[in-house]
Amino acid sequence: PKDTQVSLSPSSGNIGVGDNVTLSCQVGSSHPPISGYRWYRDGVAVGTERVLALRGVRREDHGRYHCEAHNALGTGVSPPATLRVFSAEISASPAAEVREGTATTLSCDVPGREGHPEELSYTWYKNSAWLKEGPAHTLLFPAVSAADAGYYSCQVTNSQGSDTAPAISLSVTYPPRIPTLTLFQDTQGGRLVIVRCTVDSHPPATLTIDRHGAVLAASGAQVATPGQRLGVAASRNSLRLEMRDAGPRDGGSYGCTASNVHGSASATKVLEIRAAGLLVQPSAEVAEGTAVTLTCVGTGDRAEEPLYAWYRNGRRLREGSFPTLEFPSIRGDDAGTFQCQVRSRNGTDTSEAVPLRVLYPPKPPVLSSFLQSQGGRLGIIQCSVESDPESNLTLQRGDNVIACTQGCPQAATSPRVQVTRSYNSLKVEIRDVVVEDEGIYLCQAKNSQGTASSSVDFKA
Repeated sequence: PKDTQVSLSPSSGNIGVGDNVTLSCQVGSSHPPISGYRWYRDGVAVGTERVLALRGVRREDHGRYHCEAHNALGTGVSPPATLRVFSAEISASPAAEVREGTATTLSCDVPGREGHPEELSYTWYKNSAWLKEGPAHTLLFPAVSAADAGYYSCQVTNSQGSDTAPAISLSVTYPPRIPTLTLFQDTQGGRLVIVRCTVDSHPPATLTIDRHGAVLAASGAQVATPGQRLGVAASRNSLRLEMRDAGPRDGGSYGCTASNVHGSASATKVLEIRAAGLLVQPSAEVAEGTAVTLTCVGTGDRAEEPLYAWYRNGRRLREGSFPTLEFPSIRGDDAGTFQCQVRSRNGTDTSEAVPLRVLYPPKPPVLSSFLQSQGGRLGIIQCSVESDPESNLTLQRGDNVIACTQGCPQAATSPRVQVTRSYNSLKVEIRDVVVEDEGIYLCQAKNSQGTASSSVDFKA
């Protein structure tokens, strides 16, 4: 066989992964006729047909192909033809998961990059956001940090088109940072204490909570305690310890230690347990008329009768031997911030300040009007009210709504009317007052607890 050649189809454009490619072994002349063919890729036999069909090309199909044509007298060998599979792929060195501080390189390659006939351009992305662009096929991290972790992809471009590599995850491991230790004491009685520890680390850390060195809780393990007074909940890099019926015995120095394969870190805090706690029943937010009881709990020496002093907004209300303060039918005026103080032979202790909110309907609104004649006739009508929660105030004359504090699309608008709104207050200014502005103005206040209204006769 003479003039043996390889014909590649398609013969132009980029060939990508998944494309169909055919390589034909063409012979100029042969006598006797061709008796067989053999195909080689990079010296390895890959086929025996005249046409080598590659359906769904893979990156591994990239290489130098040549064919041999045989007849009874000998063999014709073609010059090699290169099949370039234009497929981008990212690799990480030394690995896709490295320890913080390691020199790391991400490489974006297409098969046969070094022998590619034209210059390639590389665009790098991190977490889908553009990072950099240029001829460099590598991304260098002299000392990789936790902030460098993420998903990286690159787009390789030549004159025929481009291909984007699947994203690779760069994972950076590091020892635990200093844990965040939070101590919380329930102000409603002081009977529940929560100790919570969180930390930043990769891989996740094992957490322990201790008091004066004695371990009370550990992630992945339930610490057995008499009477099950302690509750433990753990999640990724988080540990929570709940102590019920907490008292002064639970006070002291609490520590949290976080450890993983790269190291450990710890934090400490001091918990001061108040002997006195204030409990509000049925709730710290009640409607006017509700029977409310405030109780000083967890206090005093059982062997003696302590004295209880009660305070509202910092002012003493009363003192006596009863640990409760009762409101058979609470009023809005009773709302405030309450504390109880306990005195015994062991000393004095004061509870946390506990707010008590009383919801009540609006009182009758205070409605006033004023007419100013200097510099033009200006009429002012102002309505204010006492209520909790805040009321929606509506000012109207007859059937016409003038203004509201919380919006009223049905209000009649006029360029002469200016409205000022604030908490439980509505102010309406009428410029260039005319006789038609006279009349009875009604202010209605409404909240979730009820309604109230007042009226005023405005004269021009």
